[in-house]
Amino acid sequence: MNGLFQGAWKIGAIMGIPIKVHFSWFIVFGLITWSLSTYYFPEAAPKLPATSYWIKGILAALLLFASVAFHELAHSFVAKRYGLSIASITLFIFGGVAHMKGEPPHPKAELRIAVAGPLSSFFLSIIFFYISLNTDDGTKALFSYLARINLILGVFNLIPGFPMDGGRVLRAIIWGKKKDFFYATRKASGIGQKIALFFIFFGIFSIFAGVAGGLWLMLIGWFLYTASQASYQQSALQEVLLGVKVTDIMVRDLVTVSLSITLEDVVTDYFLRYVYRGFTVVDDEKYICMITIKEVKRVHRENHKNKKVSDVYVPHKRLWEIFPNEDVMKALAVMIKEDVGRLVVKEGDTIVGLITRNGIAKYVQLMGPEGGLK
Repeated sequence: MNGLFQGAWKIGAIMGIPIKVHFSWFIVFGLITWSLSTYYFPEAAPKLPATSYWIKGILAALLLFASVAFHELAHSFVAKRYGLSIASITLFIFGGVAHMKGEPPHPKAELRIAVAGPLSSFFLSIIFFYISLNTDDGTKALFSYLARINLILGVFNLIPGFPMDGGRVLRAIIWGKKKDFFYATRKASGIGQKIALFFIFFGIFSIFAGVAGGLWLMLIGWFLYTASQASYQQSALQEVLLGVKVTDIMVRDLVTVSLSITLEDVVTDYFLRYVYRGFTVVDDEKYICMITIKEVKRVHRENHKNKKVSDVYVPHKRLWEIFPNEDVMKALAVMIKEDVGRLVVKEGDTIVGLITRNGIAKYVQLMGPEGGLK
């Protein structure tokens, strides 16, 4: 899922939660403004000047995305009451996503967090509808549109396609009955993928039948399928790594590299000799940092004889350290956040090993349902 939201910019914070805008938001903002200003408002209020239509179109698009942000903030507010922190809220082409750190503690929490979003959209729909009853034609058209779109947003999100709100409601129900979070996630994700495929195929059919909106249905279906598949994989990963500690997977026999050797020696004596993609660098038996293929490749091959490890290494950060008794899932989360392939495992001030993404992947491959060792 995270890869889908690369290219987002922070525009502010509400309740301590960063609000981000994905670049795709600008595309749909322009499309909504153009369609409302060109078609909707001229039909709903034909006697207004063209400038008024464009002002109302921009205002409607901004209020629509404010409504989406309100929807996600409702999820976030309830989630925070259950002790879950929210990394950020991202507005993008299909709406918004609140990035929760962790999973709900129990089915009731999942259910309440899930329904908070649609309920907030229905609340806004009622508010905008009430405002539209007491305004002139131009303003009435604006708030009537916002009332309808929030009603649609609330209903659409209740479709039981995980990870949409309706899919999370479905997971909460299955979780409550089966008492198995991972089973509930797999089941809800599977149903979500089937619904997503229905959107895709119905979109294709609509295009050939000449029905408007077919392309949007295909795009929405593709997004739902991708998100549901990612949620399924995440759940499977969590299930395999549940209770597994860093000490169970870490590499204990470290191969160390001297700070003073050349990159040519690093390549021939280490990277080509061992299967590792990174090595610990020491100076007088004191740990300095890690050197990886990434640092070596930054230097042209012709200069490998002249450059030493000390010329290219990246200074170590404390964020790249972890303790043996910590969960492997935490280690993996740190690697993803810091964009590193390995962490130093420390016991006190002593380095006792390394844990790597490749090592975790091999463990999952061997111990997962398809590995045959579980």
